[in-house]
Amino acid sequence: MSTEPRVLAGRYRVDEVIGHGGMATVHRGYDLTLGREVAIKILDPQLAKDQTFRTRFRLEAQAASRMSHPSIVRVFDAGDPSTPPSGPSASSGPSAGSAAGTDEPYIVMELVHGTLLKDVIARGPVPVDDAIRYVDGILEALDYSHRAGVVHRDIKPGNVMITDSGAVKVMDFGIARAVSDSSSTVAQTTQILGTAAYFSPEQAKGEPVDARADIYSTGVVLYELLTGRQPFRGESPVAVAYQHVSETPVPPTEVNEEVPRALDAVALRAMAKDPYQRYPDAAGFRAALQAAASGEAPTRKEIGALTSELYGPNPRHAQETARTLRQLSTDTTMTRTQSGPPVAWIWAAVALLAVLVVSVLFWVVSISVRPPEVPSTSQTVPNLVNMTSDEAEEALEDLELVPDIRTEASADFEEGHVIRSLPNTGAKVNEGESIIIYVSTGADTVTMPVLEGLSTDAATKALEDAGLVLGTIRQENDPEAAAGVVLEASEPAESEVAPGTVVNLVVANGHVIVDDMTGWSLDAAQKELEELGLTPAPVEIGACSEGQVPNVVSAMSVAPGEVPIRSTVELRYCVAG
Repeated sequence: MSTEPRVLAGRYRVDEVIGHGGMATVHRGYDLTLGREVAIKILDPQLAKDQTFRTRFRLEAQAASRMSHPSIVRVFDAGDPSTPPSGPSASSGPSAGSAAGTDEPYIVMELVHGTLLKDVIARGPVPVDDAIRYVDGILEALDYSHRAGVVHRDIKPGNVMITDSGAVKVMDFGIARAVSDSSSTVAQTTQILGTAAYFSPEQAKGEPVDARADIYSTGVVLYELLTGRQPFRGESPVAVAYQHVSETPVPPTEVNEEVPRALDAVALRAMAKDPYQRYPDAAGFRAALQAAASGEAPTRKEIGALTSELYGPNPRHAQETARTLRQLSTDTTMTRTQSGPPVAWIWAAVALLAVLVVSVLFWVVSISVRPPEVPSTSQTVPNLVNMTSDEAEEALEDLELVPDIRTEASADFEEGHVIRSLPNTGAKVNEGESIIIYVSTGADTVTMPVLEGLSTDAATKALEDAGLVLGTIRQENDPEAAAGVVLEASEPAESEVAPGTVVNLVVANGHVIVDDMTGWSLDAAQKELEELGLTPAPVEIGACSEGQVPNVVSAMSVAPGEVPIRSTVELRYCVAG
């Protein structure tokens, strides 16, 4: 006995399960209106009973749907059957609510074909070039989302897909985890902290997070790609969280000798305990990653200095000193040079060592919380945004700072104008320090492909290859075009448009509309059918009876309305007796 497939909002057919999460289940689905495969995420039924979760699920889906970027899995639609319809597109009827088989909120997303990054890592350390390319794709998505005001909060290999073409797709943007699985996620009431193996120290401590938490998590992913293992591992999420807060990671080159030493500094900087010591944004992380891929490797001494700067002095030295003292005080094989142990001297040494250890710990703690001292020769980075590159260079040189000009595409700033600086406006820097200035090269554009005459599937593929997004599809009658052939696109062919532009299509439905020709003259009816691309077939039904007019259509073989193109239509008529 077959069961009727579940349909959401009268449009989305729910098929088999393709994934599970702590908050929802993901199904393969099919958009019956646009005729395409989708992924449908449905909130867990137990969580759906809590209105707080339903509201969060809906608001976060709305935030994610506003983002359109080639490296981000798109959100097409979302719905909550418990929320009354508010517009003409709102679902209604039995297919929209619980009668369709679910009363849980759902999100309709792009269905991506590929391999999860966690499955790629499971095979062992990833080649360095591939690791850099994967992390660069993640950072490209984060750079876009952070500028849109969305912090991911759960960057991990399980949320990154590598498509069959090798592109990087980041999933679950703006969708915070509201529950935890028992092995990998830590939550605090309704504030979600992320996945234990990848979250930042501030998430572990339950503190507010910003975009720099995503920088830390991406650093952990880079570490795991290079070494094949996570930097911190423990028997429980709490143990891993403690290590994120207090432990120093081993440089990747000490785990995998094939990793270039330059990447040690990049990974350690991204995983700094203090958010202010990490890269300030995803663009800075990308720049450092690309520089390390082609730059000179730092020495072991420089890596050690960086580790001490980011994570504090190595506590093992104090531990080894205390252990040595205990061994000396309990060693019974040593020859004594006096009749009794120098008790006062030993206790004095212990007391002195204790004072030194406490002093060192106090110094480390005070250094970590003390604001950085600004030298008397410091300068304040001026606001360079929207200046021309020449004006910005002159302003920095007047302050005895060194401009470092770099270019970046931007649709928001004119060509040759400053987008931003690094460090940012208002930062305190030393005289002679280099200031990175990002100068706009104008908006990136792509060429709109020729879509007219293509099938819907071919047009969709052409848009994806060009980095454009398929929008709505409107059906239209056309006597010449077969069903599914594109008649018109919302953007002119071969024009220059911005990447990610939404393109709407008009597609032939394979039908034409035939009027009721009863009472028409036979010649006029035949001419009308021929203009519609149909084949008229006159059929004589004999001599006219009383009241009938010769050579006038008395009946048609098809009903008035839509008929398939190039159809044959019989026109029945009588002749004079």
